Amino acid sequence: GQKSLRQKVVDELKHYYNGFHLLWIDTKVAARMVWRLLHGQVLTRRERRRLLRTCADLFRLVPFLVFVIVPFMEFLLPVFLKLFPEMLPSTFETESKKEEKQKKKLNAKLELAKFLRETIAEMAKRNKADTG
Repeated sequence: GQKSLRQKVVDELKHYYNGFHLLWIDTKVAARMVWRLLHGQVLTRRERRRLLRTCADLFRLVPFLVFVIVPFMEFLLPVFLKLFPEMLPSTFETESKKEEKQKKKLNAKLELAKFLRETIAEMAKRNKADTG
C-alpha cells in the first residue's frame, strides 16, 4: 500500500541519518589508514580503494550539504540527482540504485565478452582459411 506523508518523511530522515553515520565510520577508518600511510606502512588494494572512495565521498559531501542546510532546497535534490547522478556520496545510495549499477556493469561485461568471443571466432575462421 501507499505510505503516508509522515512515514515517507520519517523514512527519508532515517536514510539520511544512516548515510551520515556510515560516512562518519568510513571517515574514521580512512583517517586510520592515512595515519598508517604517514608512518610508512603499505595499504592493501582493498584498503586503498576504500580510502579513495571515502575521499571522493567527502568531496561530494560539500555540494550535498548545501541541499541539506538551505531551507526548502531539498525539494530540488531529485532534480539535481537526475542531472548529476554521481553527486550523492556512496553511503547515501539506496539498495535499488546499487543493484541498478551492478546490472549495468554486468551488462557491459557481457557485451565485452560477446565482442571478444566473436572476434576470436572470426580470427579462427581467417586462420583456417589462410592455412587451408
